[in-house]
Amino acid sequence: MAKGEYFEAVLGVSLDAELLDRALTHRSFAHEHGLPHNERLEFVGSASVGVVVVEALYGRHPDLHERELSRLRLAIINEHAIAEVARHLTPGGFGRYLRLGRGEAATGGRDKDVILAGALKAVIGAVHVQFGHGVSHALVLRLFESAIEDAGRGGPGPDWKTSLQELTSVRGLGVPEYVVQQQDTVREQRFAASVDVGGAIFGPAHGRSKKEAQQWAAQLAWSTLTQNSSENNGVPDSGFGERESRG
Repeated sequence: MAKGEYFEAVLGVSLDAELLDRALTHRSFAHEHGLPHNERLEFVGSASVGVVVVEALYGRHPDLHERELSRLRLAIINEHAIAEVARHLTPGGFGRYLRLGRGEAATGGRDKDVILAGALKAVIGAVHVQFGHGVSHALVLRLFESAIEDAGRGGPGPDWKTSLQELTSVRGLGVPEYVVQQQDTVREQRFAASVDVGGAIFGPAHGRSKKEAQQWAAQLAWSTLTQNSSENNGVPDSGFGERESRG
């Protein structure tokens, strides 16, 4: 199927060819060919996805605390989850349509979470730019409806340790290293975990088991790294506030 036909079938609208090409252009290809890349459109698409998901969660879960809503939001719009949406849009996914530099193409870039998620957000951003909020809002709801429903069923949520390790692997930050300390109280057994990512310490995070504390520490590290990557272009300074699980 031709690229334009594929994306018209997926999106339900016909994007301007130049705008679509830009949304599919990774910075590695742009640098090799002197072209604009997709990161400005990704910025728009990221905001669009965030707003729509937050509105959906707020409306569907009127009794949930802000912290739990935040957990659901992260389960839906983390890098790995968005990449999974991209992979399953249609048989074959849209990784084959990405414009990648030679190095990225040779090292499996068409199936990397960070690249797929960025491209999908850029395509959504392109829809927003060309057709406006109403069309992009409806598109995000359609693409993420299943993820929103799954998160609302109260499942186990994302495996934050796996997500963090995938993220640090993509960014060349090494394997996360966890330190866990037992902190018993009169009433219950508690654990505090911190995680070292490339020399930056995230935590402590608390849980009722070592595994739970590590998961919260991994979530804190993952969330901070992804939220600050565009500003810091690397590992942010350590010293972030602790994250405690309510269990």
